[in-house]
Amino acid sequence: MTLKSKLMSAVAGAAFLAGAGAAQAQEITVAYFLEWPMPFQYAKEMGTYDKEMGVKVNWRAFDTGTAMSAAMASGDVHLSVSQGVPPFVVATSAGQDLQTLDVAVSYADNDNCVVASALEIDKTNAGELAGKKVAVPLGTAAHYGFLKQMTHFGVDISSMEVVNMAPPEGAAAIAQGAVDMFCGWGGSLRRAKEHGNVLLTGAEKEELGILVFDVTSGPAAFVAENPDLVAKFLKVTADANAMWADPANRDEMLPIIAKDSGMDVDATAATIDTFVFPSAEEQLTAKWLGGGAQEFMKGVAEVFVEAGSIDSALATYESNVNTGPLAAANGM
Repeated sequence: MTLKSKLMSAVAGAAFLAGAGAAQAQEITVAYFLEWPMPFQYAKEMGTYDKEMGVKVNWRAFDTGTAMSAAMASGDVHLSVSQGVPPFVVATSAGQDLQTLDVAVSYADNDNCVVASALEIDKTNAGELAGKKVAVPLGTAAHYGFLKQMTHFGVDISSMEVVNMAPPEGAAAIAQGAVDMFCGWGGSLRRAKEHGNVLLTGAEKEELGILVFDVTSGPAAFVAENPDLVAKFLKVTADANAMWADPANRDEMLPIIAKDSGMDVDATAATIDTFVFPSAEEQLTAKWLGGGAQEFMKGVAEVFVEAGSIDSALATYESNVNTGPLAAANGM
């Protein structure tokens, strides 16, 4: 199976399914990641979403953003927290009617590729990665970063054996010596780094235009049918982010976030300290949802088209960003 067919199979059959929920929802399901600690998890565990929204919120953990897209297409999930921009772009480019609703987190240092120590390859001799085997979760932020880094280093991706693996599988594979390079995020990235080294730091990637951020996303039909509900969801999230921004709340929030993430407190602190959570007001500026995110989505799509990972990009991703609910939340 080709790289493109593997990637498109993640959304094939789901991209054109009808929306994700009935009007006046009384119960919703929200997707999130384990080992990906964020302030919203404090509100999740305290029951704040259910209380403020007036509905029962069911939470479902996923391994990749591509799986989130498929679940939203099938109607099993109504909102996804911290879906990577690349899987969002893959789904929308294939015709799935998803909308970005907020910027969940920015994390250039927490999504990266690791080369096995035994190879002794770093940024000075990265060309030696040609012909190597790499574990990459296709259609994700890690996949996008991998493509951009290989282009930067002049490595012909067609010469490499690219294996589609979720980060936990990839981390296990590099630990066992089954792959030469791992690409992924979170706890899996931490474990992979025990067996290798990154090629570029977060700051070095940003200098190359490799931005890494996630969004809260949802099917356009569900958002249109439940605008107030979605706004309340985003408001609870924004309040949790604001609470975390005050260091005085760290000791109270951190253990709860750690438990919900399936991590110990030290690992949670090490991970979340590499994250940035923009305020709702900041997200509505030109840097983010006021234009920057849409331009970045177009750029991601074009990279995937050039790499042969998707057939084509949309002319614009403007309609795939809906600032209405966030603006309403910011005014609450």
